[in-house]
Amino acid sequence: MALCAFPFTGSLSKGLTGTHWLNGSGLLPHPCCKKNHQKVRKSSNGVHASLSERGEYFSQKPPTPLLDTINYPIHMKNLSTKELKQLADELRSDVIFNVSKTGGHLGSSLGVIELTVALHFVFNTPQDRILWDVGHQVIVSYPHKILTGRRDKMPTLRQTNGLSGFTKRSESDYDCFGTGHSSTTISAGLGMAVGRDLKGRSNNVVAVIGDGAMTAGQAYEAMNNAGYLDSDMIVILNDNKQVSLPTANLDGPTAPVGALSSALSRLQSNRPLRELREVAKGVTKQIGGPMHELAAKVDEYARGLISGSGSTFFEELGLYYIGPVDGHNLDDLTAILNEVKSTKTTGPVLIHVITEKGRGYPYAEKAADKYHGVTKFDPATGKQFKSSAPTQSYTTYFAEALIAEAESDKDIVAIHAAMGGGTGLNLFQRRFPTRCFDVGIAEQHAVTFAAGLACEGIKPFCAIYSSFLQRAYDQVVHDVDLQKLPVRFAMDRAGLVGADGPTHCGAFDVTYMACLPNMVVMAPSDEAELFHMVATAAAIDDRPSCFRFPRGNGVGIELPKGNKGIPIEIGKGRVLIEGERVALLGYGTAVQSCMAAAALLEPHGIRLTVADARFCKPLDHDLIRSLAKSHQVLITVEEGSIGGFGSHVAQFMALDGLLDGNLKWRPLVLPDRYIDHGSPIDQQMEAGLTPSHIAATVCNILGKAREALEIMS
Repeated sequence: MALCAFPFTGSLSKGLTGTHWLNGSGLLPHPCCKKNHQKVRKSSNGVHASLSERGEYFSQKPPTPLLDTINYPIHMKNLSTKELKQLADELRSDVIFNVSKTGGHLGSSLGVIELTVALHFVFNTPQDRILWDVGHQVIVSYPHKILTGRRDKMPTLRQTNGLSGFTKRSESDYDCFGTGHSSTTISAGLGMAVGRDLKGRSNNVVAVIGDGAMTAGQAYEAMNNAGYLDSDMIVILNDNKQVSLPTANLDGPTAPVGALSSALSRLQSNRPLRELREVAKGVTKQIGGPMHELAAKVDEYARGLISGSGSTFFEELGLYYIGPVDGHNLDDLTAILNEVKSTKTTGPVLIHVITEKGRGYPYAEKAADKYHGVTKFDPATGKQFKSSAPTQSYTTYFAEALIAEAESDKDIVAIHAAMGGGTGLNLFQRRFPTRCFDVGIAEQHAVTFAAGLACEGIKPFCAIYSSFLQRAYDQVVHDVDLQKLPVRFAMDRAGLVGADGPTHCGAFDVTYMACLPNMVVMAPSDEAELFHMVATAAAIDDRPSCFRFPRGNGVGIELPKGNKGIPIEIGKGRVLIEGERVALLGYGTAVQSCMAAAALLEPHGIRLTVADARFCKPLDHDLIRSLAKSHQVLITVEEGSIGGFGSHVAQFMALDGLLDGNLKWRPLVLPDRYIDHGSPIDQQMEAGLTPSHIAATVCNILGKAREALEIMS
């Protein structure tokens, strides 16, 4: 076997005597080494960018002469490797300055710059399919969008009528699959690969998935099926250690060290894939002695889960494993991708790529969250322009309420699915480190894990976004509700969510939870009510319960003393304003819009009754009967889908005979369509759920069309 193509001896000394490695942008510390970057980095286009200990960055956007010539991936095909490195540098600064003006997911985008450039250079998109997954480390597709004809629209990112923050099929032919929830791309990619085979086509399918997304069961179900079906596809595991697999959770050198791993990865990729492992083993054996032992250690660290037969965990599932590969080395990335693309073989291949989240932006590299999600910020200083508010977020209020309950009840525990920051449970974990459980991006497991805890007399609070709980619905039904286990579900991000759009919109939770026979379903109208409902859920110990609360801040209501809520009587609502003729029965924070609508109508001589339902299940039958019998019009208002609170009210009224007379009932719900990303007020306007819309609805029912027009104008 010829080894002359790989100068191991000279390269090995470089890899072993220093802590630096050569990547596409110059000599940089290994991403796994906890050392500061050198003070000056020389980019491939000759521009020196100061990256001092203070983490300085450009105050003005650097010129991007090469990126300015790239409108679509086809324009990259004739670039040299040196030019690809320059393109990556320019693309990185373009992402930083664009996101600084719009906010968004920054750190993960910076981590996949070189990978994005390499993929679009090697593969012929959109004929070749590239699927971008999301996860806790979020492989966001911003660099992909810039290279695929959408650079001029980046200033509209996540804004009304602008670009989506995720891949979206209706936005571009280059977005072959829409994402927003994690761990789906291997499944979808396998479907595309099998569909291609059935159609007799020969295009490539590449699924890019992160280490965080690999904690979800669907990824393993897909890999298992891919190994069985044996269709040609490429899975790229982007490992940035934000949420790690067992292959990368050690403090030691888990990523490629020096030229040894680089050479082995290159060698693996340029042989027929079924012979790859034996070839790689042969190289290490011929090196001999200490070098063979070092190679074995690197292999063991990087591959992690080793079966008794000596093959990797991925290969046991039927995927041929290549890696680990330096995800910031364009020479290696393009060489390996080209070889895998051109190799005539059958079956799925997994390429393990090591990247650094926040790469190339000093503030992101130093931050604990790697600038995962940012507001608008100053690129030169990294300072984010976070708006100050007189109240805290509902998420923070939930965490404070749960901490207060847990102080007096040692059986209360909290569970989240890789969303400690998003759910506020990082605050709970700080106070009760042994009573907070992060299960990874594994909502199904989270729910059944909570069910098991409940069986042992523990009081689990399962905090999961409304839209993410959809992923675990069978477990909610079969493992919790059917067995009447007292699991408490805290559903954050209920209703419209603004810039994150329809993938994260919590439209359906009331509908899918309130149809379950044993579930108590409630929603607070303000932050004080949220404290009381956390206390109520803690007190319910004979059946499951849930409560929803929105993204955004509280309304400024006085909080309970010591953050300790008072349990509410189950199934009891309340009347907030006594009026006549028309009653608004609101559910959740829609009650605030009802109150505002009542204020709009007062100058027009219309005095509304406003009631807060509090509970969707069980309903307050006495309250509904009273409202129906003492008013001409009853309007239910909720920020949820058809089939939710209003439907339950209508069902009760129909069976109770309350609709047999002259009562006019109208439901105001989210429209039966997905509402695109945008500002919260724009989404409310499109949904027809603003106070003005509610007030205009009242006027129209009462035959006051002119007043309705005045209010809407």
